[in-house]
Amino acid sequence: MPVTPSYPGVYIEEVPSGVRPVIGVATGVAAFVGYTRTGPEHRAVRVNSFGEFERRFGGVDRDSELSLAVRQFFGNGGSAALVVRVPRADARAASVTLLDKVGSSPKLALVLDAASTGQWGSNLLIDVDHDGAPDAKSFNLSVYDAATGTAERFTGLSADPTSATYAVTLLNDPDRGSSLVRARAGASGAGRPAGSGTVGTAINAPTVDAAKKYRLTVQPDRPTKPDPSDATKTVPAVSPVTVTVLEKGERLPSSPAGVAALLQRKINTALGGADGAAGLQVRVLPTADGGLRILGDVDPMVAPAAVDAAFTIAGVTAAGDVADGAALLGLGGSTANVGRYTPVGAKRLGQGDVVSGTDGTTLPGTAALIGSEAAYSGIYALLRTDLFNMLCIPDATRAKQGDPTSVDSGLDPEAVWAAAYELCERRRAVLLVDPPPGVDDPDRALDWINQLGVKGSNAVAHFPRLRIPDPADGFQPRTVAPSGTLAGLYARQDAERGVWKAPAGTEAQLRGVTSLVYPLTDAENGVLNRLGLNCLRTFPVIGTVNWGARTTAGADVLASQWKYTPVRRLALYIEESVFRGTQWAVFEPNDEPLWSQLRLNLTSFMQDLFRKGAFAGRTPREAYLVRCDAETTTSDDRDRGVVNVVVGFAPLKPAEFVIVRIQQLAGQSPS
Repeated sequence: MPVTPSYPGVYIEEVPSGVRPVIGVATGVAAFVGYTRTGPEHRAVRVNSFGEFERRFGGVDRDSELSLAVRQFFGNGGSAALVVRVPRADARAASVTLLDKVGSSPKLALVLDAASTGQWGSNLLIDVDHDGAPDAKSFNLSVYDAATGTAERFTGLSADPTSATYAVTLLNDPDRGSSLVRARAGASGAGRPAGSGTVGTAINAPTVDAAKKYRLTVQPDRPTKPDPSDATKTVPAVSPVTVTVLEKGERLPSSPAGVAALLQRKINTALGGADGAAGLQVRVLPTADGGLRILGDVDPMVAPAAVDAAFTIAGVTAAGDVADGAALLGLGGSTANVGRYTPVGAKRLGQGDVVSGTDGTTLPGTAALIGSEAAYSGIYALLRTDLFNMLCIPDATRAKQGDPTSVDSGLDPEAVWAAAYELCERRRAVLLVDPPPGVDDPDRALDWINQLGVKGSNAVAHFPRLRIPDPADGFQPRTVAPSGTLAGLYARQDAERGVWKAPAGTEAQLRGVTSLVYPLTDAENGVLNRLGLNCLRTFPVIGTVNWGARTTAGADVLASQWKYTPVRRLALYIEESVFRGTQWAVFEPNDEPLWSQLRLNLTSFMQDLFRKGAFAGRTPREAYLVRCDAETTTSDDRDRGVVNVVVGFAPLKPAEFVIVRIQQLAGQSPS
């Protein structure tokens, strides 16, 4: 801060240097838009590995072109991807309604919906408990995804809408809420959701009579089955099971956790030997006050719709040497058990309406992939992201089921590419255009590239399509769009050599590729290359590589300054970096001090790129220029609040044609 001298002596003042460095942005962030089996819908989610993609979006799926593209992206060197899931048109989210009591006149306490549509939501298991609840409106909620093992627990939630810990508000909070479920409010005046399980009071261990056995009965509340002796009647699917808690002379373990483990083992052993009880198990947990909570659980191998995990516990006090085990454990006679809440099967105790999740049957079409800018859906979900450099939409050329040579009838690739290209221009990104499935030879490729609508500097097209091992089909070869693989290659080359290096040549191997749909010859490659279509080739020893580096504006006849992919991507990199690195200049005084600071900062940025070999030229003067002065910013510009900065660079174009001249020397006299 400024120093005000007030006494004779030495004063120290730190003066800012005025240097605000321009930091280069990332160049290898690829965005993918399309169908996945699970995951957040119409929201760009960043994943940094394929393992993270599997956790968030379900991994490789037979119907998901995007999942294979993302796998290829990371396999070819990509390190950061943004994934936008577009669900099937007729998909449905799983849902479960929790009631506030078991018995007469229950009210709707809370509705929990799976966070996104799809069958995955039917795997959710939900527990409610009241352990440590400070008041009659408070409860704890546990959510478990049986398919992935993901578990969440929220404590101290409230059923009171006026509370700071209101369950609907907290569960739906984007930062600290649930990633598995979304909550909806229940009925006005409803209490908290009924707790899962049979909950007992504190265990009464000192009253154990060593001369008696302690028994209880467990009655699974299963759907009934036909009576074999009378077809007009039904009988319970499972008969009551008697469980011996303690033999004569035994004592209970000293801790509630030990008692819980003992009871869980004995009940499950008894159920395992019961007729019709296959798949039903219990979990026994100690409560905060030293009691027990017993929950019914269903083996995931058994169809949940056919099994109800609720059951009833009752005491056994028959005579003489038998005592009431339910009373001993604080379970007190006969108690209804809610079990675990689940969005599948029939309504259970403490549970209202049940809606199972479905994946649907109709894959997203043109309108769904494009989406709505107003709603930030489809490709426009990317407007809410900070940065992406490449856009891949493998679903735009998805093959029709049963006909791998035709595009799905619900798709119009040209419409998707047109909308995506406009978005890429706005966000300074490159669109990777895939050839349709029917484009499988040079003649069809020639027709396709001539008719392609997105002939611009921000689009790149490759041919032919690839054959890769499909993990969803025993690693059998499958034909896929090349965009995901190429995006991974681009990211790898950026990291190893820089964005100014053409992502092509013998170093540009395409990993994880079994073969190409069509093996091109040199002559065929030459015809397509002149039209701005980058060819993928397979060479002995080298393998499958990208053998082209042109944008779709790179046809020779167009004579575009953005003919080459590395030149265009370098320009976009400089534009985005300068845009972000000069935000500080807004509202600064528009005069020579500001202009000199801008020149200093941008020259430093460009000089760093020059040292790395990004530009043509032997000296900085030949390689780049930065101008910001009274010539670029006139007095009229200053009156309008405008400052103009001119940044230019000499592009380092790829050596696309390497010509070696060989001359034979003949008749030379020796010297």
